[in-house]
Amino acid sequence: MLQPPVTIPIAFVLGMLSGIRARPGEALVDVDKALEDAGIAPALLDEAAARITAEQYVALFALLMERMDDEALGFLTRRLRCGSFALMTRSTLGARTFEVALRRVARTFDLLQDDLSLVLLHDGPLAGFGLRLNIQPPMHQNFLHELMLRVYWRLFAWLHGGRLAARRLDFGFEPPPYADGYAKVFPGPLQFGQPLSAVWFDAAALDTPVHRDAKEIQAFLAASPANVILPRLAEQAVSAKVRAVLQQHRPAWADLATTAGVLHMSVSTLQRHLATEGTSFQALKDQLRRDLAIVRLNTSTVPLAALAEELGFADSAAFQRAFKAWTGGAPGSYRRRQQAD
Repeated sequence: MLQPPVTIPIAFVLGMLSGIRARPGEALVDVDKALEDAGIAPALLDEAAARITAEQYVALFALLMERMDDEALGFLTRRLRCGSFALMTRSTLGARTFEVALRRVARTFDLLQDDLSLVLLHDGPLAGFGLRLNIQPPMHQNFLHELMLRVYWRLFAWLHGGRLAARRLDFGFEPPPYADGYAKVFPGPLQFGQPLSAVWFDAAALDTPVHRDAKEIQAFLAASPANVILPRLAEQAVSAKVRAVLQQHRPAWADLATTAGVLHMSVSTLQRHLATEGTSFQALKDQLRRDLAIVRLNTSTVPLAALAEELGFADSAAFQRAFKAWTGGAPGSYRRRQQAD
């Protein structure tokens, strides 16, 4: 089945660049050139509701890491040179248990830089890993916490076998203006203003044997950085299934009752599941149409009238109004960017 597309809020792009921007006197990288090479118009950084494709986000992350030779994107006083994540991942080879693997990653991380540490945490039936700052950064950089939690949580969940549930995610700062986007990135209950940024899971997982071999590690690393920085819709199971049904039934666009039937649920049960995940059927439909529109505008020359029909709008004007409500800009701004590249 064709997978629904994913787009990324521009706030996460600004976060990715914030370590570089916090050091204006240092020529770390030509940001505008990196943005353009990733297919992102620099002007989009000024549009608060703008979004980019998942492919553009991954491309920018990879370009910045390569050109800076820094997997931490300028956030740390010592560069985390390219290959550091691979070294940490390979350090787990032969670890008897998940706890041993986690401790090996933390120890290798400590050998590579000084600004923060990965620490093993315990709290009753829960265990976790947290980020302990060893120096006070010049400014509170949320994205450093977001990046490290996301990347190492994905690594640890993969090492555990891909079925490790996050019981809670803590953040050592207050909710940012874009906090409503966290649910798409961090798979669990969120708590802000905590002593440490951390991910918690069932403590029993620490004793689980690790079975990843050298071939599996190589495959995991070959799929990076996409497999560690992109949202994973499967982590919100019912929402992901609804998006898949909607994608499969295009251009007819299944309604709520049809979707519930495909998923073998009653309408009320489906609505209850979606409410638990903090969304609704209409919101998922609009998000999918938004994401499809952004991808199509970036990758094709489809006329706006034809795109409006594809997405189920009565006419081009209705589509353009909806697109502006979704992104804060007109479809033409994305089209002009694509033509100019």
